[in-house]
Amino acid sequence: MKTRLSWILAGLATLMLPVALAVSAYAHTVEGSFTRTLKVTGPVELTVTTGSGNIDVRPGDAASVQVRGLIRVHDNWQLSTEQAERKVRALESNPPIEQSGNIIRIGHITDPELRRHVSISYELVVPVETRVTSDTGSGDQSIAGVRGPVRAQTGSGNVKVSRVGDVVRAETGSGDIVLDSIKAAVHAETGSGNIQANGIDGGFTGSTGSGDVRLAQTASGPVNVETGSGNVEASGVQGLLHAHTGSGNITVDGKPLGDWKLDTGSGNLTLRLPAQAAFNLYAHTGSGDISTNREITVQGKIGRHELRGKVGGGGPLVDVGTGSGDIHID
Repeated sequence: MKTRLSWILAGLATLMLPVALAVSAYAHTVEGSFTRTLKVTGPVELTVTTGSGNIDVRPGDAASVQVRGLIRVHDNWQLSTEQAERKVRALESNPPIEQSGNIIRIGHITDPELRRHVSISYELVVPVETRVTSDTGSGDQSIAGVRGPVRAQTGSGNVKVSRVGDVVRAETGSGDIVLDSIKAAVHAETGSGNIQANGIDGGFTGSTGSGDVRLAQTASGPVNVETGSGNVEASGVQGLLHAHTGSGNITVDGKPLGDWKLDTGSGNLTLRLPAQAAFNLYAHTGSGDISTNREITVQGKIGRHELRGKVGGGGPLVDVGTGSGDIHID
């Protein structure tokens, strides 16, 4: 009986295979586009959202916002080519753009049926004096040359933000984050991906579930960095610092004007500090060596895996620890 049933199921699967291949071959994409120019006077507050698509924002004329939308509708066994084309035509004739003075909202489609199987990517040219809030379910984002603040979020995709004059918050569920020339504090968070931040003129908070974090700070501000599995590299750090990685190396170049705490589950720790830096040191490793060229006034016993003391007369606490790795202080 089992053998006969297996033959029947195998026969049904064979019969269904051509149908599945036919559906796959039938599916294709219907594309369209729209462009609009919106007149503005003064600073702009921009909100843009899309279910799946890319968002690109760059600076342009101070008196207008230029919007270009690239529409893609995928027809399949649930949606015929004719229905897909109707969706594209509807969005081209009546794009999801709302304006109230200098407040602009893009991408909000109220009709749930119209939203289905639709992907819209946006290219926006805006005044420098623009605040940006952007959100995509799955797609990349690139935002450059605006005053800000900027908040960019994507469920899965890369985020790139550069040349912003105010606070930046960048988040992605899975993807890389690249930040450059930000004149204020930054918050960057990714579930799985790398974070690279250069020219950060303020505090920095960065976290990733699995990936490296690289920071170049150009003005003082508290730094908090965490990664589940990856390396941490930070330069130009002044002020408070907390850096943690579950498995990876930590390298820091800066001046401890506030307390520092660096720890890694399994990795090496390297600190490069100015010759005149003054701080209290607590270095500890589960299974590794501790080395330094600094003159240290030792407190307590000197051990191979633990060192306490004062450098340059003492100051903020520099607490560096690793479960299994070496510590070097330069």
